[in-house]
Amino acid sequence: MPIIVFIFVIGTFAVAFSRMINVSRKNANSPRLTVWARVVDKRDHMTRGHISSGGMNTYGYTYYYVTFEVQSGDRMELSVPENEFGLLVVGDEGTLFFQGTQYLGFQRDMGEN
Repeated sequence: MPIIVFIFVIGTFAVAFSRMINVSRKNANSPRLTVWARVVDKRDHMTRGHISSGGMNTYGYTYYYVTFEVQSGDRMELSVPENEFGLLVVGDEGTLFFQGTQYLGFQRDMGEN
C-alpha cells in the first residue's frame, strides 16, 4: 500500500510540473502585447498545508489575481505580484502589458492635466 501512495504522490508532482512547463513555454512563445484595459475585479486565493514530522508545522501561500477588461469587452484574469495587487484599484484604466497569460505590468492613465 505505501508504494501505491508514493507512486500517486510522485505522479501528481510530475503532472503539475509538466503543466507548469507547458504554460511557461506557451507564454514565452506568445507575443508581448500592450493594450488599453480597465481593472474590473480583484481577488486573492490562499492555500494552506501541513508538514508533520513529529511536530505540526503549517505553511501558506497567497496568490493574487486581477481581472482586466480590454476595449473589445473581453476580460482576462491574470496573476499579479503582491506588491502591485495593492496598487491596482477597481475602476483604474490604463495600459496593460502581458505575454500569453503572464502579467508584465500596468500603467495607470493619469488623465489630462
